[in-house]
Amino acid sequence: MTAPESKTVGQRVKELRRAAGMSQSDLAAAMGRSESWVSQVERGVQPVERLSVLQALADALNVPVRELRLDAAPVEEAEPEEQTKSNDLDGLRVALTGHPALGSLFHQPPAEPAPSLADFHQQVDEAWTLVHASSYAALSDHLVKLLPSIEAAVRHAPAGDRTELHALRAKAYQVAAASFTRQDQADAAWVAADRALQAAELAGQPLEVVASLFRMAHAFMRQQHMEQAEQAANSAATVMAPRAEAPTCPPEELSLFGAMNLVLAVINAREGNRGRTHEHIDRARGIAARLGGDRNDFDTEFGPTNVEIHAVSTAVELGDAGLALEVAQHVDASGLSPERQSRFLLDVARAHAQRRHVGEATAALLEAEAQAPEQIHDHHLARELIRDLVQLSEPRIPESLRTLAERSAVI
Repeated sequence: MTAPESKTVGQRVKELRRAAGMSQSDLAAAMGRSESWVSQVERGVQPVERLSVLQALADALNVPVRELRLDAAPVEEAEPEEQTKSNDLDGLRVALTGHPALGSLFHQPPAEPAPSLADFHQQVDEAWTLVHASSYAALSDHLVKLLPSIEAAVRHAPAGDRTELHALRAKAYQVAAASFTRQDQADAAWVAADRALQAAELAGQPLEVVASLFRMAHAFMRQQHMEQAEQAANSAATVMAPRAEAPTCPPEELSLFGAMNLVLAVINAREGNRGRTHEHIDRARGIAARLGGDRNDFDTEFGPTNVEIHAVSTAVELGDAGLALEVAQHVDASGLSPERQSRFLLDVARAHAQRRHVGEATAALLEAEAQAPEQIHDHHLARELIRDLVQLSEPRIPESLRTLAERSAVI
């Protein structure tokens, strides 16, 4: 047995949570956090050094704070500590709070010289690279600096630079919206998507407005607000549909219209509307065929491969495991981002689980974990699937599944 004083905070949280008969989702709700945050704490990925957070954990578990960390002083006696590296998006949430550049309204000059337009372009591209790699710790640190900087710059730049800065601001907020959605923080994703939409309109770029609606629809889907998600997606698709019929429709606009149809396919699949789901998948297939290959306009990764990946995902949502696995056999996702490949493999695993294929489902999850570990350890669908597979295979849980469940802090 490991002595209590030698255990990490994460190990103590896990033990005390179980002793209290709480699930990770119960503790997350009591803390006002996401389940993925609790999982990261228990795995030791998310450090808990601030005494206010330790106290909140202790209160949620109904134990003294010293049960979590022996050297912890009461909050009121605590000295300020150095900020530790966070693996969630708390810092980014703070950066999103309030007015982004209030001092500029009072004619206060920026604290630091603004980067050049070329530097801003590079920083926005780097942010998308981080989100596609599911590197949320680095992404949060990056955006915490980028967003205030670009907000100040757009208010002090020469008039000739402001349109381009608004466009970059829209892209930066879209990155924030995408990352919040993937980390189950849909309320913040909605705020970020709305700011992106406003910036895109100021930039005079209607397609960036549509891209912002794409992010907003994903945020609403994560909140299970399907009516709002459908409204956001349909408002764009209705305007774009007649434009897409023209032979001269630009490929980037076609790509974005195709991506919006994939959003509508997922929404309808989750609502159990089989006919409309297949209608949107077929429309997206036709658009992808016109484009002739995979693209990444507006960081949607739209193209023939992504259409088939969504065909797998929607089939799983509709309970058509056989169709999902049949389509998946012909998908080569190696050209897509690690995050997208991982999500595809997660859907393959879900399809195998629907057929009670524990071994095949576990193998797909392990392959997905190798591509994007945080996606599998923290995504709510992955964690639910791992729990289901553990229950399906009890009392003889395969060792590979057991260790995956332990790495994900599911058991």
